[in-house]
Amino acid sequence: MKKIASFQVDHTKLTYGIYLSRTDAVGKSIAYTYDIRMKIPNKEPVMDTCSLHALEHLGATYLRTVQKNVPVVYFGPMGCRTGFYLITAKELCEKERFELVKSMLEWINKFEGKVPGASAKECGNYLDLNLNMAKFEANLFYKKLLKFSRKNFVYPK
Repeated sequence: MKKIASFQVDHTKLTYGIYLSRTDAVGKSIAYTYDIRMKIPNKEPVMDTCSLHALEHLGATYLRTVQKNVPVVYFGPMGCRTGFYLITAKELCEKERFELVKSMLEWINKFEGKVPGASAKECGNYLDLNLNMAKFEANLFYKKLLKFSRKNFVYPK
């Protein structure tokens, strides 16, 4: 059985980053999948579900409704809870990835009020959302992001 692309990345060498994970032809278009790695796999505690879930709601809201420069197809958590996948209909250079994620994290850190989609009518697990913990995780990653270098944009060999 052939391994899928994400299982071919050496997670023992992976660190924080915004990696181009894969490109896929979708009809006449191309979808670009980015790996937003917020935790070092198998070395740091993963995000708890209430912060990961709130980050998903906030990040998706920002990426799909607030920012207007990048055509976002999807934003959602990795099953391993070490980060998120972002799928776009436009290829992003390293600077564009950096600026997009930076602006999203700044927006999340300033967000006040009820987490978007936090009701039984809008979400299948609306009680498992924690804005304060989402902001905590966003701020942790923001501080790491500001120290990024080229290695944080290319998967390690």
